[in-house]
Amino acid sequence: MLQFTCPLQRKPSYTAEGFELSVGTNQLGHFLLSRLLLDDLKQSDYPSKRLIIVGSITGNTKTLAGNVPPKANLGDLRGLVKGLNGVESSAMIDGGEFDGAKAYKDSKVCNMLTMQEFHRRYHDETGITFASLYPGCIATTGLFREHIPLFRLLFPPFQKYITKGYVSEEDAGKRLAQVVSDSV
Repeated sequence: MLQFTCPLQRKPSYTAEGFELSVGTNQLGHFLLSRLLLDDLKQSDYPSKRLIIVGSITGNTKTLAGNVPPKANLGDLRGLVKGLNGVESSAMIDGGEFDGAKAYKDSKVCNMLTMQEFHRRYHDETGITFASLYPGCIATTGLFREHIPLFRLLFPPFQKYITKGYVSEEDAGKRLAQVVSDSV
């Protein structure tokens, strides 16, 4: 069964491997795919090799969106160290109480940190550029499917006219394609 993360979840869901669903889907899955792609990227003769993960501004506490509670905070990684399975530990990376919105934001922080670390470790040796991209607020996606109807109605125009952060799925895709394919 295909499962999706949901910031409004009150109780954690888990991947088949036993990891909390947000971190399993958004971080561990992306990390594994990045590691699997690394050798192929290293061997590529393409002149501008890049590996990009789609991020979220909600994980950046230096932004307005990142300061909307609950804030992303990985703490001392206590939950990650203990396995994120909720059996003998927390399902949260920081080891705290489960919060679906924070789990999502924390997973996106991990994406950003992963790309920074990959770039630090592998860029000089391979020439590969590693980055995390926030393409804008795609306020009409299924991420907000569990919110109340009034939120789903008002959030897109709020993002479009007040914050000016709204982008369509098509525009977000174009931004990602540009970052991946532009020669500069």
